Amino acid sequence: MDVIHFPDDACPPRWRHPVLALGNFDGLHRGHMKIIERVRRVAGERGSTSVVMTFDPHPPRVVRPDKAPPLLMTKAQKLEAIARAGIEGCAIIRFTPELSQWSPEVFVATVLVEWLHVAEVWVGANFLFGHDRAGNYSLLRVLGARFGFRAEKIDPVRYKEFVVSSTRVRRLISEGRVDEAGALLGHQYYIDGVVETGDQRGRQIGFPTANLRTENEQLPPDGVYATTTAIEEIIHPSVTNIGVRPTFGESRRVIETHVLGFDGDLYGRPVRLSFVQRLRDERRFESVDALRDQIAADVTRARALFARISL
Repeated sequence: MDVIHFPDDACPPRWRHPVLALGNFDGLHRGHMKIIERVRRVAGERGSTSVVMTFDPHPPRVVRPDKAPPLLMTKAQKLEAIARAGIEGCAIIRFTPELSQWSPEVFVATVLVEWLHVAEVWVGANFLFGHDRAGNYSLLRVLGARFGFRAEKIDPVRYKEFVVSSTRVRRLISEGRVDEAGALLGHQYYIDGVVETGDQRGRQIGFPTANLRTENEQLPPDGVYATTTAIEEIIHPSVTNIGVRPTFGESRRVIETHVLGFDGDLYGRPVRLSFVQRLRDERRFESVDALRDQIAADVTRARALFARISL
């Protein structure tokens, strides 16, 4: 997948009459995927190039940093997911305070028309753009008619009684409802990281753990989770604790994962940790033996869960 940045890069000549999905696409949930799949299909039918346009940094980081939400994905994760969806190009807008002052008309003329030469633009029904979020789908359609491109929208996607949105996914994860978040995402919520050296306490009590250092911002609350751990693209069942290990009187928050049945060396290796279901709150135990017994029970419960689902 080609990746270009505005304003640094020119539009590649091989991008033919781009059909564009426009949005923030944090998390690439079911709603985002509906737009992306439509763009890919339309571009294929017309012999055009399918392109996703997104923003970096996330616009709220610039216009209201005190209220900016934690992101569901790193930039690298987002690009990986877009490429995996079969999109041919990604155009990333470097979002600056100056650009945040652009009117919808200036943004469309400068970025969509002069830079990308778009043929068609698809957005979610609630997408807003331009200074003070003054632009909406109706205005985009009017501007498309003026500048010679089509504008289309995808209505909100619902899962059960919920409208699928990044905001709702964040809320579910922040409440520990990772299984429900996965249902809205269309995949388990995951974080990436590198295994770093810990204090070996897990190994000493019979449950060795991998301590994960991650750049992902959105973490579930402290507690114990049934997870999967991808090591070199091989998925292993695991149990993960997020918290401060109160039994040992610590205060530093850690992410530590016991990979079931794995006995290899993980130090320094990248892994992907996916959250399947919350098992319990983190709590302090009166003794290491009591903690060991609880971890054994957690592993048994996780094994029973994994026996019912496909990894």
